[in-house]
This record gives sequence, C-alpha cells and structure tokens, in this order.
Amino acid sequence: MLNLPKAPDKLICPAGDIFDAQAVGAEIAEAAQTAPDAAQLRSAVVPILLKARKAGMAAIAEAFAADPFKARPTTRAYTWLTDCLVVTAKHVATQHMHPNPDAGEEDRLSLLAVGGYGRGEMAPQSDVDLLFLTPKQITPWAEKVIESMLYILWDLRLKVGHASRTVRDCLKLGREDFTIRTALMEHRYLTGDAELPTELAKRLTSELFKGTAAEFIEAKLEERDARHERQGGQRYVVEPNVKEGKGCLRDLQSLFWIAKYVHNVRNVKELVKLNVFSEDEFQLFKRAEDFLWAVRCHLHLITNRPSDQLTFDLQVEVAARMGYEDKEGRRAVEHFMQEYFRNATATGDLTRIFLTKLEAMHVKNEPLLQRIFRRNPRVKKGYKVVHNRLAVDNEKAFLSDKLNLLRLFEEALRTGMLIHPDAMRLVSANLDLIDDEMRNDKEARRQFLDLMLKHGNPERALRRMNELGVLSTFIPEFEPIVAMMQFNMYHHYTVDEHTIQCIRNLSEIEHGDLVESLPLVSGILKEGVNRKVIYVALLLHDIGKGRDEDHSILGAKIARKVAPRLGLSKSEVETVEWLVRYHLLMSDMAQKRDISDPRTVRAFAKAVKTRKRLDLLTVLTVCDIRGVGPDTWNNWKAVLIRQLHRDTAQALEHGLEEVNRENRGAEARKLLRERLSDWDSAPLRTETGRHYPPYWQGLDTNTHAVFATLLRDIPDDEVRIDLHPDLDRDATRACFAMIDHPGIFSRLSGALALVGANVVDARTYTSKDGYATAVFWVQDADGHPYEEERLPRLTQMIKKILLGEVKATEAMKSRDKIKKRERAFRVPTSITFDNEGSDIYTIIEVDTRDRPGLLFDLTRTLANNNVYIASAVIATYGEQVVDSFYVKDMFGLKFHSAPRQKQLEKKLREAITKGAERANS
Repeated sequence: MLNLPKAPDKLICPAGDIFDAQAVGAEIAEAAQTAPDAAQLRSAVVPILLKARKAGMAAIAEAFAADPFKARPTTRAYTWLTDCLVVTAKHVATQHMHPNPDAGEEDRLSLLAVGGYGRGEMAPQSDVDLLFLTPKQITPWAEKVIESMLYILWDLRLKVGHASRTVRDCLKLGREDFTIRTALMEHRYLTGDAELPTELAKRLTSELFKGTAAEFIEAKLEERDARHERQGGQRYVVEPNVKEGKGCLRDLQSLFWIAKYVHNVRNVKELVKLNVFSEDEFQLFKRAEDFLWAVRCHLHLITNRPSDQLTFDLQVEVAARMGYEDKEGRRAVEHFMQEYFRNATATGDLTRIFLTKLEAMHVKNEPLLQRIFRRNPRVKKGYKVVHNRLAVDNEKAFLSDKLNLLRLFEEALRTGMLIHPDAMRLVSANLDLIDDEMRNDKEARRQFLDLMLKHGNPERALRRMNELGVLSTFIPEFEPIVAMMQFNMYHHYTVDEHTIQCIRNLSEIEHGDLVESLPLVSGILKEGVNRKVIYVALLLHDIGKGRDEDHSILGAKIARKVAPRLGLSKSEVETVEWLVRYHLLMSDMAQKRDISDPRTVRAFAKAVKTRKRLDLLTVLTVCDIRGVGPDTWNNWKAVLIRQLHRDTAQALEHGLEEVNRENRGAEARKLLRERLSDWDSAPLRTETGRHYPPYWQGLDTNTHAVFATLLRDIPDDEVRIDLHPDLDRDATRACFAMIDHPGIFSRLSGALALVGANVVDARTYTSKDGYATAVFWVQDADGHPYEEERLPRLTQMIKKILLGEVKATEAMKSRDKIKKRERAFRVPTSITFDNEGSDIYTIIEVDTRDRPGLLFDLTRTLANNNVYIASAVIATYGEQVVDSFYVKDMFGLKFHSAPRQKQLEKKLREAITKGAERANS
C-alpha cells in the first residue's frame, strides 16, 4: 500500500482529482505481482504514473483556468502532485524493485525536497530538486534504489536535479557555496529515514547558520545585483522576466531567505510579529507574490516549458487567461501590464524596508567606504539621521503640519540623503492629509515646484514621490498613468517612468552634462527659458494617455486645470497648454516630412509663431525622444531636429517668404562649384545645369559632389553606386546613378530590403538629361551604419539584384517575416493624401505595421499605378512605421481627384494586407 504524504489544505481542486492514490497503488501492486524482473516492473509502472501525472496536471490546469488568480492553491497542488509521484517512485524502488529486509544502519536512506520544491512552491514546469541523505558513504543497495527511482522520474519527463550526500557533506558544501546553503535551508522531508533530516536541521542551525547572517546577506544581495544587471538593470523593462527580473519573484524569495536565515521564521507573516513589516506591508507582499506566481504559472501552461520571460506575444495570452478586457480606450494587455508593474514596484518597496531594518539591527554591513568617510549632514529641525538616512524626529509633530509630506522630499534633496523607510511608511500611511486645501496652498505649490527647479536632482524626488503615492495624490490627474504600460516596441518605460526620465534629461542638459552631444538645446537653456513652463510642460505632456481621446488634446485640457494649481501665471499656463497640445509636432515634422521642402518649414513656422515657443518645443521634443529609451535618440534625429530648428528660426526672423527653392538652389550650386574647384568649366557647367530645383534644395553639398562624380561620363547601360558611412546621421548613405526608368524607386527599395538594410530616408530625382539620382540612408539590423569592410560586398549584391540576376519579388518571400514574439501588436493602417504640405507634390502618408518588405511592396504598388515617387521619408516607432511619399502622377501633377485617391488607397491596403499575411505565415 502507498504511504503518501498528507495532502495540504486549500488546494486548487480536490486532492483525489490531482492524484488517486488508491487506484494508482492497486495498479502498481498488480504490476508488481506479474512483472518477472525490475526492468519490466519499471516498464509497467511508468505508464501508470504517466497517466496519473497527466490527469493530475489537467485537473490542476482546469481548476486554475476557472480561477486564474488563485496562485497559492495552484503551486501547492503542483507540489503535492510531485510529492505523490516522487514518493511512489521510491516506494516502487524500495518495496518491489530492490527489497532489502536485512537493511542495516548504513543502509538508512532519507529523501528530501530542496530549493523551490522544498519550499512547496512549484509552477507547472518547475525543476524537481531532490537530496538523498545517507549516514555515511552510500551503500550498493541505496545506490540501486536511487538509480531506479531517478530512471522512473526521468521517464515521467520530470526535470530532476539530485544529489546524494551525508550530513557532513551538506555542511561542508554549504560553507563553500551559498546557492547550496540556500537550498539546504529550505529542505523538506518526504519519505524514508526520519532521523537524518532532524540531525541535518540541528547541525545546519548550530554549525552553519549561527553567526553567519552577515555573510549570507551580503552574498544574497551581491547575487541579486548581478541578476538585476543581467535582466536589464531596472524594473520597467518591456519584456520582464517574472522569476529573475527586478521586482519579481526571486526578489521576494531573496527577502524571505534572508528573513528565515536571520529570524528563523517559517513564513513571511511572522515578520509582522517581529515588527519588520506592518500588517499592510505583509498584505502587499502577499498580493505581489500571489500575482507574480499566477503570471508564472500561466506562462508555463501556455508555453508548456519553464518559460519565465514575459514576451510581447505571451503578455497578450496571459492577460486573456487572467480575464483582463479591453476598456477605456486601452487593450486588455495594457491593463494587465499596469498591474504587473505596480506589483513589481511594491516588491522593490518591501525589499528596501526590509534591508533597512536589517541595517538597524547591525546585521547587514554598510559599504566600507561609507563607514570610513561617513559624515552626518546637518538636518533641519524635525528631522534626524538614522544609519545615514533622513528620518522623522517626532511622528506626531511631523503629521501636525501636512506640508511636511512635501518638505521631507525637499530636505532629502537638500542634504543628498536617502529617506529612511520608516519615514516613507509614515508618508504613505497618511496620504489622506493631501487634500484640496493643501493642493491649493501657495506654500505647497512652491515646495513642489522647488523639488523640480531648485535642488538639481528632480528625478530622485519625483520617483520616490511617485512610488509612495504622493505625486498622484498631490496631482490626482497623474494617477491613471502610474505604472501604465504602452503595449508597443517603441516605448521602453511605463508612462510615469517615461515622464520622470524626460525630466532627468532636462536636468542633465541644464547642468551642462550633455553640451557635446546636445549643443542646440544646451545652448537654448544656457541663454535662458522659462524653467517653470518647461518643467511643468514635461511633467504633464503625456498625462492624457490611456483614454479614447487623442492624448495631446486631452493632455492640454488637463494642463489647463493643473498648471494654475501649481502656481503658474495666465501666460505661463497658456504656453504649457500649447506645448502639451503640440508636443509631438516638431518630432512629427522632422521625422515624417521632408524638411528640405520650403513648404514644410513655412507650415511649421506658422504653427509655432514665436522664437520663444520654438525654443521651448525643441527642448521638450529632445527630452521626450531621449526619455523613450536608452537608444531612441541618435545622430539621425539630432540632425533633423537641428535643421528644422535652424530653418524655422531663420523663417521667423527674416520672414516666411525668404524660405523658397530659388534662394536655396542658387546657394547650393555656388557651394558645389567651390567643392569642385578642380573640375574643368565645361563638365562643371553641365553638372550645375542638369538638375531641377528640388534636387538642389533636397540634398547637402557632400551628396551633390558624390552624384557629380557618379554622373560624369556615365554610359547609358551602367549602374553606379557609392556607399559611404554618414556618421553625422548614424546611417550609411547609398547613392545610385543610372538611366531613369519607371519603378526605379521600387527596384532600389527591393534591393536594399534583400540585403537586410533598413531605409530611414530616401530621395530620388530625375535630371533634365534623363538620369536618375537616388540616395537612400540605410542602417543595419541593429540601427547603425554598416561597417566599412562590409560595403564592397554589399555593393556587389545590390548590383546583382538591380541587374536582374536575383528576382526581388521571389527572394523577398523568405526574408519578409515578422518574429513570433512581435506578432501580438495591433497597428491599424491609416493612409492619407496631403496636397497642402508641399508646393509641387502630393504627400501620401502610410501609417502601418512595419516589416522587412513593406517599403518594397508600397513602392512597387505605386510604380504599377503610374505614380512617380520623388522622395520617401521613413519614421519608425518600434513595430509601427510611417512612410511618407512625395509623389506626382505621370503628367507631373498632384493627385487632386478623390476617386483616384480612393483607388490608390485601395491598392496600397491590398498590398499591405497580402504582405502581412505572407510575413505572419
């Protein structure tokens, strides 16, 4: 008869549904009677246990699907099912395969669960870590039992980690290796000899754990820091690891391991009695832990493997399984990820509180340098310094003036100290003191603005205020964007964290830290702007996100209410409102329009109206783009923003009529003549006379000089190519010169797509004597210019494609694929026709899902419909791309006819749909 462990209380479904011990025991007993030897018995037992495991896993999964937040009962159920399988395997090995009625003292064998399995926390695909404990060196009988048992478990497709050791071995290895020490700390007796585990527990406490808390804590914290670094170093990574990431399960487990080691507690609840956590904090721990375990279990069930990375495609599936729905203009996955990040933040808060408590008990060592060079800064009345942190001297006196809830952060910035967790707890427990009276208090406004404007580190104050709930209580309109995730590949942070990153960028620029990389905005800030306006505008620029309404329009309405409350004057409020309403205008103009077209500059200048607004918007735009993620800002964007600012400033200063093609063309030809001063006059005259005005105003002198060389004495049957890194723009400039023919832009786009080049900008011009001059700026798969040594081979491959040796449409099928993890994104297609944005072209703007062959499909469709493409501006935002084509019809006219526009739109949509089906197949 099977002697199984008692089923724990509160399983996700009845124990009998998980493992029918009576039925399994009867089948094994029958198999044992008929099997002639151990090998055949194993062959008979494995199918019985496989069937039982499959039924148990299905029962747990079904019950969990019906109650998708019940993580604890689910992890207990998986642990108990594993216990049943492991203990049954040992029963078969000791009672039927290798019975030993004459077993002596040396044959004693104890089976223990260790690690996460020992703790009783198992996800569907968790490892099964076993410790076989023996009194002395392992005996031949015990060796046979262990081997047979492991073969059964492996046949059951369990991922078993195992070790066979004596108590003495455990102590020796635990001294040398903190991972082994941690696993041993969580050992749990399963079956076999009961005295050995008791001896192990006593000796671990007296000989290994006692007096070594400090070294264990330091080791665990070093391990945690290294793990965080591997996982991206911060909490708000877009595809977090639920087990190993910052603010995730391993952080909570590390906290519990340290608590167990130091306080010898069996569960986190006991930390409330020890006054380490308050009851509210324990509930926070429990909520975060339950949520993260639920997510991890769903991940394992979806992938059927031990997958802990919450990739984009899995975020959508987990959100659906947990019952999140689309609402309030946001997708279900965004609501789910907001909850995820709020729990990750809670985990960080709890870890900080716990570690400071350890410090207060002198268990955790302070860093050596901090101890040597410690100086207690002078603090204002009402504060004190505890373990080099800012603490409240008298809680009652502190709470008697509600403005102290803001003064605390100001004092922390002034002294440069971290805030003591006890002071943080005091603030977060009394947020109800922040009421309308306080929000409208003149002194409170001053203090809040000073946190951003006065002390030089606004990021630190805002982040801590945000984590404690002060920011969203003082500005209630901020609350909806706290931990709000934007489900796309462009934004690296939650909306609130993005806002704080933007303000950090502004502060760094103000302090002269980025003069070399950001000369334009550094100069603007040095000359002086209204600092209140720019800081408040950045704080509020995305406050309207996550609703059905356009976030810029809604944000401007919110800014109109919030800015006066922060003490801004009427004219300052109007400027903030305008900046919030149009905070995307400059980046859209620079990245989605041809800024060498005079009409673009004139339209932008009309929108901004004044140099003051232009400067403020430029600063806001740069901070906004840099705040999206670490690699979002690059030289390409810097060049575009600088050029647009320079040309617009000139237009505002000298008049819009000064921005015209004729002036630009004359200046460009003059510069080219200077560059080609060694040329004879005849070829130079040919070159300066062969191009139409758009060519001269659309390209820089360097590119004009390259084309002059390519076109000089070019035969009609030759394709000339010049690839050159353009480091100022973080791209490779690809210049093509050849006899013009219809569809040339499409062929070039196809050739570049086939060699894996990402097009970021493109221009094509036809000369008066019938030659096409096309220039593309391209980047490699990592968003950088191609290395110089790759350029000759790249040139060769492009030539082959252009000469028809490779058929682009066929070759594209295997290249034009969207990665599985990126298929969950929805990007609605929008196609617009703009006849006002350019003097001579219609601008067709296609906003859709990006993929490798998209530009080729779009340009081929336009070419097949007799559309001449003069230039294309490509703006990529993660998985979304906006391709703007400057086009004419076959007669050189704009597309004014509505039926013709509709027909073209239909063809483009068909090309996008067919291409997307191919890319997702």
